[in-house]
Amino acid sequence: MLLCRVSAVGQTLARWGRRSHRGGGPFLHRAVSFSSSRCHGVSSGEGSAQPAEAGSAQALYRDTVLLPQTKFPMKLTGKKLLDRELQIQQECGFADLYSWQRERKAKKEFCLHDGPPYANGDPHVGHALNKILKDIRNRFEMLRGRQVHYIPGWDCHGLPIELKALGELATSGLSPLQIRQKAREFAQGAIARQKAAFQRWGVMADWEQCYFTFDGTYEAAQLKVFQEMHSKGLIYQDYKPVFWSPSSRTALAEAELEYNPEHVSRAIYATFPLTTLPPKIALDGAGLEGVSVLVWTTQPWTIPANQAVCYMPNAQYSVVKRADNSQLLLVATERTVSLAALLGTELQSVGTFAGSQLEGGICKHPTIPDKQVPLLPANHVTMGKGTGLVHTAPAHGMDDYSVASQFKLSVECMVDEDGRFTELSGPELQGLSVMTEGTDKVISMLKECGALLLEEQCVHSYPYDWRTKQPVVIRPSKQWFINTASLKDKAKEVLQKVRVLPESARGSLLAMLDRRTYWCISRQRSWGVPIPVFYHKETGDALINKYTVSHIAKLFQEQGSNCWWELPIETLLPPEVLKKSKAGPVSDYVRGEDVLDIWFDSGASWAAVLEEEMEEGSEEPQSRLSWLPASLRKPRVPESDPRADVYVEGKDQLGGWFQSSLLTSVAVRNKAPYKSLVVHGFVVGEKGEKMSKSVGNVVDPEEVINGGKGNGSPAYGADVLRWWVAESNVFSEVQIGPNALNSAQDSINKLRNTLRFLLGNLQGFDPRVQAVDPKQMHYIDQYMLHLLREYGMKVTDAYSEFDAGRVIRLLQAFITRDLSSFYFSIIKDRLYCDPEDSLGRRSCQTALEEILDSVTRSIAPVLPHLAEEVYLHSPGHDEGETLFKSGWIKSSSVWRRPGLEEAVEGASAIRDSFLSLIPGKNAAQYDLTVAIEPGLLFELMESLQEEPTSTTSQLAELMMAARVTLTSELPRDLHPDALMNHGTFLINLEGGVIREDSAYSIAVTPTSAARCPRCRRYTAESADCLCPRCQNLTSQAL
Repeated sequence: MLLCRVSAVGQTLARWGRRSHRGGGPFLHRAVSFSSSRCHGVSSGEGSAQPAEAGSAQALYRDTVLLPQTKFPMKLTGKKLLDRELQIQQECGFADLYSWQRERKAKKEFCLHDGPPYANGDPHVGHALNKILKDIRNRFEMLRGRQVHYIPGWDCHGLPIELKALGELATSGLSPLQIRQKAREFAQGAIARQKAAFQRWGVMADWEQCYFTFDGTYEAAQLKVFQEMHSKGLIYQDYKPVFWSPSSRTALAEAELEYNPEHVSRAIYATFPLTTLPPKIALDGAGLEGVSVLVWTTQPWTIPANQAVCYMPNAQYSVVKRADNSQLLLVATERTVSLAALLGTELQSVGTFAGSQLEGGICKHPTIPDKQVPLLPANHVTMGKGTGLVHTAPAHGMDDYSVASQFKLSVECMVDEDGRFTELSGPELQGLSVMTEGTDKVISMLKECGALLLEEQCVHSYPYDWRTKQPVVIRPSKQWFINTASLKDKAKEVLQKVRVLPESARGSLLAMLDRRTYWCISRQRSWGVPIPVFYHKETGDALINKYTVSHIAKLFQEQGSNCWWELPIETLLPPEVLKKSKAGPVSDYVRGEDVLDIWFDSGASWAAVLEEEMEEGSEEPQSRLSWLPASLRKPRVPESDPRADVYVEGKDQLGGWFQSSLLTSVAVRNKAPYKSLVVHGFVVGEKGEKMSKSVGNVVDPEEVINGGKGNGSPAYGADVLRWWVAESNVFSEVQIGPNALNSAQDSINKLRNTLRFLLGNLQGFDPRVQAVDPKQMHYIDQYMLHLLREYGMKVTDAYSEFDAGRVIRLLQAFITRDLSSFYFSIIKDRLYCDPEDSLGRRSCQTALEEILDSVTRSIAPVLPHLAEEVYLHSPGHDEGETLFKSGWIKSSSVWRRPGLEEAVEGASAIRDSFLSLIPGKNAAQYDLTVAIEPGLLFELMESLQEEPTSTTSQLAELMMAARVTLTSELPRDLHPDALMNHGTFLINLEGGVIREDSAYSIAVTPTSAARCPRCRRYTAESADCLCPRCQNLTSQAL
């Protein structure tokens, strides 16, 4: 709100604008520099009216001073704080807010698709970081008028839930339906506890309309995605190596692995006698009889499954002779030096060959009599470790399997589902666990036949089952796969149009995508969505097509996936489906027993909650998943984008949900399911250490809010937890502990104190009828609105960038620098001592009300409880109205007025020079003379003080001096004790077209006036006399 009257500033600018020889009035811009900042410490102890002791002179006028009054408490702690937050949630309709905003009209929609947390335990601080971060953005978008689409969900299937639900029972003796019932009950309990916590944290949603991956409607949507991918040939069944967890007895995908960097393996160097020299070497290979190929492996148990030894075609290889026993070994030339050191003997080169010359060589298997294995070229061979020759067991390695596919090698599996050798491995190994006694036995066999050259301990990164924390093996089995190789190029293409925050996470996402050649989606468990496939009893051929899957999806939608086990196969595979499938009688088939990977469960969530699309050939918009209830579908908005605006999850989802969602969406819709990704870090302890129960640094969000029952930790409430999230750098590891929480609490209490000051000075003020017209406001008040507008724009930008930490920094800087250190110290006299209904006081209150409103709204997404509490005490709105239903920060472009910034900041520069002369002293005890040569700066100062000398001008208020004299030059008869200072202030007009570096001088002398007993300013004629302003006010009161 600005003055519209023709002011001195406007007149000045008009005159100076004519000097610029340009048409139209000039627009003054922020000064590039001035001598020092305005945020100079000011002693305000005597310069503002305060309560006085009874019987003192000040006490006589105590009732005439308008001190702040408010019922808003300065601090809330303990039970009062907790009760107040719950009361705010109830009174301000937190539970109904989401539904309210969905029903209102809005031009734009904001869709944040919730990545479903896993329903296998209690809420933890990782949940708090994720859910609160999402809620801050959702509340911001809702406040600024957008219709927020946010449906919370839960990932409900999978082995961790199954294992926890069964406890010590395991699966012995239980039917799949019994296992599923126990797992469902366990998941429902976890969901209830997590949901209650999310609500207590103030997360805005319709908590009665969530999505769950175990709902029949969701499962039906998932099967539809499965069917569309299968019909495109992207889902297939094959026999190939997969990560297998013996402890879980199921196949695993890459996203279900954890790599243990401290895993210790028994690495060995073993020899394979070369029985047939490669043809290209045999011609001149005299003296090479008795050569053995030397291989290195960290998995000795795979030696019995060896089918080949691989070499690098473009590398150099040497036959070397051991100095200690004359043994001949074939190794990579560049590995000979390190091998000699390892073996403790000299290795003398007998001959060197190109890798390509090894083609056609044949070795003897060390432990299996009469078995011969070829030397084969392969690109996966490296020279970083080992010998440069790689033992190849196609059944137990991904790269090995690729070699087997190329050269038609056998892929025999000698390991069963429990990780034990089968009878194929022979009587010595059968039944032994490959990772323990099986490894011991293989090494012993190698020693017995003289093939073991060396054994060493190798500490390296090794994959573990993320659920059981036990090592996995690679073994082949018949599984269902997604051909991710055919999706990668398109996935990378659509990712180019996706914004990633932070951008550095994009590289990790692409790297993980590159490593995934195929995705195993079948699991040998009971708790999950059944793969809708039937197998022929005799041939084992799979029966699966759009007719069978669509029928099963319909049954799941109506009855849930338990019907896969409950219904007879005749119902699952009715005659009409068999006929369309051109299949034989139902008696020829059995239902499959595998379930889908839970990453496929959650990865298909876009199909359940995002925009409906036009069916091919349809004239009306219709969801491809039309059987879903409306609560699980994003309502159609004309010409809206079917992608979510954003997915927000932790960095572990780069190889998980972000990727599975991308692959399924690209496969079905040829587009990413999201416009942007926000990737946050993990929560760690206060010193950056991983949280661990054994270390005792685990932070429970329930204890953060309600206090520790046994450890005496205080009750911080939900807003402290939310402030911690907002203040943290969420794009890296996020630290939490007592220090961080205490700091958050202190910051909120300081904010409360500022808000209380604002509320106290707005007592009795109704902005609807008492606000001052912008044209009549004091310049300093207008200037604060100018700063407030800038603050509001910066805060809006920060929220839009998911940078709540910047919001906190902007808030604290605005309060500390612009309000507490500057504006509040200047206006107290006008607020407390001017007539209650005077223009000056109402002008100030008008600015304070705008500041209160904007600051409260700016922090509302982070601190919704505090914001609504402040709003309940704020003036200017009807009872029952809540902040979150009343919009975002309100500002006007009129608040930025030409010349206003230059006038106040020019005066502030002079004020800094004044205060620097009297450090630590009360500015109100001094008279100030300001001398400025005629020019723009002088005319700007004249707009703040029209008369030459004044104790009541806006310039005098801003300087906080007893009296200010404005002149073109300092008087010659200055008091000999006068303090002098000089400075300059640079003014820019019209983007630098007009620049004036204006010099000024000041003289400071102690005032001869006495302190007024009412306002405590040094403007009275004598100590027992009121100043003219106070005399006038008190006489009118009489």
